[in-house]
Amino acid sequence: MEKHDLLHEFPEFQEKIHELKVSDAHFRNLFDEYHEIEHQIHRINMGSEVANDNFLHELKARFLFLKDEIYARLNQ
Repeated sequence: MEKHDLLHEFPEFQEKIHELKVSDAHFRNLFDEYHEIEHQIHRINMGSEVANDNFLHELKARFLFLKDEIYARLNQ
């Protein structure tokens, strides 16, 4: 499975991502939660962590919500 870390998802915002991680606590929390969920989804898909379909669906929905919120903050 392909990884979806933010630096690969939004390469054009690498500098801004770093800047916001350092200067904006809310953005840093979004960034950390995004990466935590991304890693968890990856572990589930690779079979090293078990989850039912409903839980995985909820994780993916939260993951997409975070991605949208992060993208909106990057475009401010």
